[in-house]
Amino acid sequence: MTDKVASPAGPLVTGSEIARLAGVTRAAVSNWRRRYDDFPAPAGGAANSPLYALAEVQGWLDKQRKGQEVSPEVELWQAMRAAYGEQMIVGLAEVAGVLAGEHRPGLPDDVASRLQGLTQTEAPVDLVNGLTERFMDSARRAGSDQVTSERVVRAVCHFAPELSADATVFDPACGIGVLLLSVASEVGSCRGQDMDADSVRFAQHRAGIMGRSGVRVAAGDSLRADKWPDLKADLVVCDPPVGVTEWGREELLLDSRWELGTPSKAEGELAWLQHAYAHTEPGGQVLMVMPASVAYRKAGRRIRAELVRRGVVRQVVALPPGTATSHALPVHLWCLRRPGNNGGTDTNHTVRMVDLTGNSPDGSLEPRPDQVADVPLIELLDDIVDLTPGSHLRARHRDYPGEYAALRKELGDELRRLAAILPELAPASGAGSLDGATTSVADLARAGFVAYEGSEPVSASEQLDTDFLQGFLRSSANARRSTSASGTYRFDGKGARIPRMGIDEQRRYGSVFRALSAFEEGTRKVDELSRRLADVARDGLASGGLAPEE
Repeated sequence: MTDKVASPAGPLVTGSEIARLAGVTRAAVSNWRRRYDDFPAPAGGAANSPLYALAEVQGWLDKQRKGQEVSPEVELWQAMRAAYGEQMIVGLAEVAGVLAGEHRPGLPDDVASRLQGLTQTEAPVDLVNGLTERFMDSARRAGSDQVTSERVVRAVCHFAPELSADATVFDPACGIGVLLLSVASEVGSCRGQDMDADSVRFAQHRAGIMGRSGVRVAAGDSLRADKWPDLKADLVVCDPPVGVTEWGREELLLDSRWELGTPSKAEGELAWLQHAYAHTEPGGQVLMVMPASVAYRKAGRRIRAELVRRGVVRQVVALPPGTATSHALPVHLWCLRRPGNNGGTDTNHTVRMVDLTGNSPDGSLEPRPDQVADVPLIELLDDIVDLTPGSHLRARHRDYPGEYAALRKELGDELRRLAAILPELAPASGAGSLDGATTSVADLARAGFVAYEGSEPVSASEQLDTDFLQGFLRSSANARRSTSASGTYRFDGKGARIPRMGIDEQRRYGSVFRALSAFEEGTRKVDELSRRLADVARDGLASGGLAPEE
């Protein structure tokens, strides 16, 4: 059926929303589009993500009675859930085996009968793809990482290199094969491995049903028992297990795969990364889904440094929050390339950092110019070797001229304000004229003139000004009285002495002490502004955002 765009009439819905309305999978909706000439034409959207008029879709579903009853696909899924429960992957493997032509006498009767009915009207490839989609959707709803999420698959496919038809693609933690079969859709030779034997069975059967004769998937622990030890692939893709500490470090300490450094027990993801890298041929590439923390954790610094130093890591993409199935935290996509056999002339001198964390997980994966930075290798080789894209993009896309001008103005305003508040002071009538007319703060406290609120003594009488009191307490003479023999300063003021004078004179002194305190506070702000201004100027000059005036 040829797509034609109709005029929008009311709300528009996606293929996924149609599937939910009808209680079927998106694969079933795609099948309807192919099989039924009267299926509504797209009313908007793009060729690969069409939108349909809701009213037209509802009318078509009502006419076909597909929106008024439970579909056979749903009934099969419900029967499988009842028969296999939490072991759904076993059921998927059994059903896929039947669809692939295997004889399965142990298939539950209800599942077998419903499957047989569906095979009369549906193609096996549509059925197995529909079951795959339902399983992925149930894993997403349960917050499980049992399968690679559709959003991660979309991202890996987007950033994957173009491959020739005779290329080889490998996934050492392939699960049910979703990522492997999606990335290598046009490639003849695919290899995979997974620890779960039922997942491997399903992946192999699905590949056969899809006509992918070049796919071979093996069961086993990839790190401890590699089933493809001699394989060198053009592209390795992997969404490895996360947070697994028992990955076999003790028995694999001397393994030849650790050419970038032996991973610590806590860095299992870097063990998977090196396993993937070991399976690339010269010029081959790796696309690795990584937790964001692997980019900066201290334990992995040495391996990250080696990746950078050798020019192996080519790009790190911070994907939008919500891309992974079970959490909203961002995940990264690490893109590696093994140097070719040309004497290292293809070695890159930068790492491309792409930060998509501000995007919608279902939005565009094509970065804007302000979301990309090519970072020189030398800038990454510091004490942390931080490969987090955001930390590098913030520095490169800063408005250095604007920041510098604003800070310079703020500093100038603050200096002028300080000059204005600094009090004018005249010579006293006689040096040391206040020495003989003093009283102790302890006596004032006993008389009820002084109270303590926290660590600061304050006036408790209208005959004593607080600013006058605290100003004299901070004088160097009283500071000496508040210092112990061991050199420890304690600001209690009980041993301090202040001049005797009337309240009006106290207030005159107090206003000056207030101005001095404000001046001191201002100097601290000037110090901070000066530091920030110098940092911005220095970083701006170093990054090319600022230049000296001619």
